[in-house]
This record gives sequence, C-alpha cells and structure tokens, in this order.
Amino acid sequence: MTERNSVSTGSPYEPIIGISRAVRIGSVIAVAGTAPLGPDGKTVSIGDAAGQARRCLEISRLAIEQLGGRLDDVVRTRIMLTRIEDWKAVAQVHGEFFGAIRPVNTIVQVVGFIDPQWLVETEVDAVL
Repeated sequence: MTERNSVSTGSPYEPIIGISRAVRIGSVIAVAGTAPLGPDGKTVSIGDAAGQARRCLEISRLAIEQLGGRLDDVVRTRIMLTRIEDWKAVAQVHGEFFGAIRPVNTIVQVVGFIDPQWLVETEVDAVL
C-alpha cells in the first residue's frame, strides 16, 4: 500500500469539517479548498480579492512544501470567486506564483463561502 501523509495549516475549519489542508499519496499532492486566513485564523485583506488570493496561494505553497513538493510540481489550480469581476486581479496574483510553471487552471464564480468576507478560495493539485 502506498503511504499516505497529510498536513494541517492550523485553520480552525480543519477539525470542524474533518479535513487536512493537503494529502500526499505517492507522487500526488492534493490541497483542499483554501480560504484567505491569517495565522490567527481570521480573514485577511478584507475587500481585496488579490490580497486574499495571495494568502490562499501562500498557504497552499507551504502545505505542498511540507509534503516534499514545490510549486514547480503543481499541475492544476482552481480559483473560486464570489465576484467574477475580480478575475483579472486574481489572475495576476496567480501569474506571480505560476507564470513560469503554467499549470492548467479553472476560474469560476460561486454564490458564496462559509465566511461572507472571503472573496476567493483556491484548490491546488501537484504531481512530484
């Protein structure tokens, strides 16, 4: 059986929902939907979709690195927005992280998130 490793990033939602921030099985790392939470568990960059996207991707990068991966290993990202008009600002932040890597990506608008202050959530998949 392939070894399974997981990491938590301290989100207060992880134990409530019963999730890990990221799981690695073999060479695959899947990062859960990631909200723009600071180390204190509170929403960051309220009203700023680009700032929230940056925080989401920083959290994802840390989780991938804790499981032995790097951003260069990312093959798919998903960006969920409550305001589709934020897509260009958020896409620019995505490019700061992945411009040279160029994973596949989907950007969609959603009705809302658990916390109405969240404008963005991301998901990331990597293959080492």
